[in-house]
Amino acid sequence: MKLIVGLGNPGAKYSKNRHNIGFMALDRIAADHGFPAWKGKHQGTISEGRFGADRAVLLKPETFMNNSGQSVQAAMRFYKLEPEDVVVLHDEIDLAPGKVKHKVGGGHAGHNGLRSVHAHIGPDYARVRLGVGHPGHKDAVPGYVLRDFAKADEDWLDDVLRGVSDGAPDLATGDAAKFMNAVGLRVSPQRSGTGQKNPKAAKPQPVPPPEPNPKKETASPLQKLIERFR
Repeated sequence: MKLIVGLGNPGAKYSKNRHNIGFMALDRIAADHGFPAWKGKHQGTISEGRFGADRAVLLKPETFMNNSGQSVQAAMRFYKLEPEDVVVLHDEIDLAPGKVKHKVGGGHAGHNGLRSVHAHIGPDYARVRLGVGHPGHKDAVPGYVLRDFAKADEDWLDDVLRGVSDGAPDLATGDAAKFMNAVGLRVSPQRSGTGQKNPKAAKPQPVPPPEPNPKKETASPLQKLIERFR
């Protein structure tokens, strides 16, 4: 069983923030795969369901971002899970908007939600990094991630959320390659059978003219001579 965690801040005030893309992804997964209604538990809200035969628990910590690890740890203890059974979905300013990466282990790169998770369960869990872009200067980061997505972001954001939802069954089985392929089919769909964006039509080859079909020469030598002097 996998514990799939989306990071964010609780409350309508934050619901459309860039920092809440993890919550958004879990909401899409739950809706698309028929998970039951969310209920309060483990210092967060959970929805427990299945992707086919594979059981999974979706968790949105309600401790606020900086204390996300408390909720994750409580859920892990209840379900008797190890860090390798946990997948965390979170916003990533070091990736361009619409980019998605999967990794296991590593540092928290200053992300306060991941910092808290690290402190409570260690670094050996999987994470799905959902790119939201960088404001350009580190001092602008807090205000940037706590602002709503712009209208111009709607199309790529919808593609990312749908792609993550499409690949959620693969997260539940731990198949990162299949998960990333499912995301890629949404955010970078193949445009033609050749894989080319604007494949050029092949130029038709000229058809050679038919070879002449000379008439058989049936004239006698005498007739040829008469024709020659006409």
